[in-house]
Amino acid sequence: MDKLYLIMAFFLLLTLVAGLWRVLRGPTQADRMLAAQLFGTTTVACVLLLAQAFQRPELRDVALVLAVLAAVTAVAFVRRAWLNNEQGSSDG
Repeated sequence: MDKLYLIMAFFLLLTLVAGLWRVLRGPTQADRMLAAQLFGTTTVACVLLLAQAFQRPELRDVALVLAVLAAVTAVAFVRRAWLNNEQGSSDG
């Protein structure tokens, strides 16, 4: 069963390659931010799988902290994008 958790964690790491491509090539800032959110979500899932595979419950706390940081990052991006959008529309 532990081998299955490791295989799933490796598969999730492979999905990050697609996300990295979107971060580098994304046509808009929103595409790039959604790909960055994918990094946060996938990292949390990988850490949880590794916690289960290696019988390390303290890694669940690390995953929780990473999940909170990913949410804060998303809120910060939306606030910044919203302010930039409002400033851009009032100039023209």
